[in-house]
Amino acid sequence: MKGFLLRWLINIAAMILVISVVPGIHPEGRMTTVVAALVLGLINATLRPIVFALTLPLTILSMGIFTLFLNGFFFYLVSKIVEGFVIDDFWAAFWGALCFSVISFFLNLFISPQGRFKVYRYDRNSDGRGGPLPRGRANTPRDSDVIDVEAKVEDKDEEEKDGKK
Repeated sequence: MKGFLLRWLINIAAMILVISVVPGIHPEGRMTTVVAALVLGLINATLRPIVFALTLPLTILSMGIFTLFLNGFFFYLVSKIVEGFVIDDFWAAFWGALCFSVISFFLNLFISPQGRFKVYRYDRNSDGRGGPLPRGRANTPRDSDVIDVEAKVEDKDEEEKDGKK
């Protein structure tokens, strides 16, 4: 529940940014914006998977471009459901949906489904800690650290018999 509320607040923030950036989207007030963000979230959670599954061949043929138009349609649908949330034309809905998706994606990137903030950390070490490896471990990877993409099995004894070292 905490995750849902946090994502809803993020979607409200994204909707406020979209309204201020994209011309042609006019809410009557802040409460209308909050309700529009909730309705858009509910549509994306319920109706969107069904419509995307039904239009999958068209999406594949258009190399994903059709998805942008479906997002614009859902954004326009919100204006028909929520009274006081007015979108002038489909192109305003299209650009609003595109901006909303981008803003919402970047804001939701750091939130887990449970509502916790995620921190991404990239280490140069294989032991999970930052900084240099302890003395003596610099060139000694563990078996779990090595990925053999060719799946070759090397036998040291065979190489020594052949005279290769």
